[in-house]
Amino acid sequence: MARPMIGRVVRRLRQERGITQATLATRLGISASYMNLIEADQRAVTASLVFKLADALGVDLALLSGQAEGRLEAGLREVFRDPLLGAESVPEEQAATLASAAPDAARAVLALWRAWRVAREDSAGLSLPSGRLLRLPGEEARDAFHDAANHFPALEEAAEALRAALEDPSPHGLDHALAQRLRVHHALSVTIGPLQGAALRRYDAAAAQLAISETLPRESRTFHLAFTLALLEAREAVERSIAVIGPSSDEAASMLRIGLLNYVAAAVMMPYAPFLAAARALRHDVSALSARFATSFEQSCHRLSTLQREGARGVPFFFLRVDPAGNVSKRFSAAGFPFARGGGSCPRWIPHAAFATPGRVVVQLAELPDGAAFLCFARSVEHPATRWGEPNPVHVVAMGCDISRAGEVCYADGIDLATARVGIGLSCRLCDRPDCRSRAFPPLEHRLILDPAQAGAPYRFSPPG
Repeated sequence: MARPMIGRVVRRLRQERGITQATLATRLGISASYMNLIEADQRAVTASLVFKLADALGVDLALLSGQAEGRLEAGLREVFRDPLLGAESVPEEQAATLASAAPDAARAVLALWRAWRVAREDSAGLSLPSGRLLRLPGEEARDAFHDAANHFPALEEAAEALRAALEDPSPHGLDHALAQRLRVHHALSVTIGPLQGAALRRYDAAAAQLAISETLPRESRTFHLAFTLALLEAREAVERSIAVIGPSSDEAASMLRIGLLNYVAAAVMMPYAPFLAAARALRHDVSALSARFATSFEQSCHRLSTLQREGARGVPFFFLRVDPAGNVSKRFSAAGFPFARGGGSCPRWIPHAAFATPGRVVVQLAELPDGAAFLCFARSVEHPATRWGEPNPVHVVAMGCDISRAGEVCYADGIDLATARVGIGLSCRLCDRPDCRSRAFPPLEHRLILDPAQAGAPYRFSPPG
């Protein structure tokens, strides 16, 4: 795949620092005319020049990857194609320019669109009982994790301190070590047994009692023990992280708090350096990682998506969790995958097929309309029911990375990376692919061709304009 064009990003970063184009060219050892071509996106930037640019501008390499701008651009395309806005069609190159040259303005547009969607849903009879209109706290929390590339250095440090304080931090003895610390250092009574209703964990601070459901497998019990320890010993680090994010409501702050405590608990179970080393050695075989660290498939996948420490980065993965109805309950992306913010995703994408093969890892080389390609793998995960007759909650966990990193992942073995690609889109309404028999809706910017004498793809359409 061609290297991303990052000229607009370079121009913005240069101008923010008050550096002239000629000065930057001199620092890079290139001509001013070549620098001008780079900033005009008329020349691709080599890997060696990207490193020089990062040093010359004093920024992290991630800022020069173009991934953040790519996510903003995908979001803007979705906004500008929303037919209910009644806006004139905005060319894609203008969306790209806004995302790279004025990212704060682009984020403001996205925030306004999300607020408008909430207001629209409210007017359709989905208002809160209080009558208040606010940004959806779940969306706000997901965006915060997404914007941080699902990596929080301060929480990693807090988790390492917690793990170092345990008497037996080995993976297969971790649950006992966590319970012991809770008993000895916090005087908690820790019990595993039946709980009322759908409860999986109950912590009563006043009574100094922690009860965990006996229906949970061992790795889930360990997680709840680690979560409680994080609540007691890492709360300060979590609150500092929340203050930096600046949530817009108490509900969003509470959601972030739980999410960040979950992050600490996972980091305690799968410490950064050992987990990264194992992931590389095992070529990101999630089942093998789960066996080594006594974790579940979902826990290991989630942890893989957080390995973005400065100077010790793992493969940038995206992470998605979806239920059989298509509801996305988690999504993070360090891989630059442009998730759609509204509506469903592409029915040709592998997460939806994974429900048909329970417990099996399925693999797909997915190619977006712009040519970006990703190695994707997915597997269904089933959680225990709390009582007889209750359906077991089932989700599909999906991950993926840019195809340029596929050689580092075992799931790419035996696949021809050049020819085995499956064309997908962000969603049917945003996808221009013709002749797709899986299409649920026509694309927004095209006129339909309705001919009763022909049958084939669900919708035929003409080019926009």
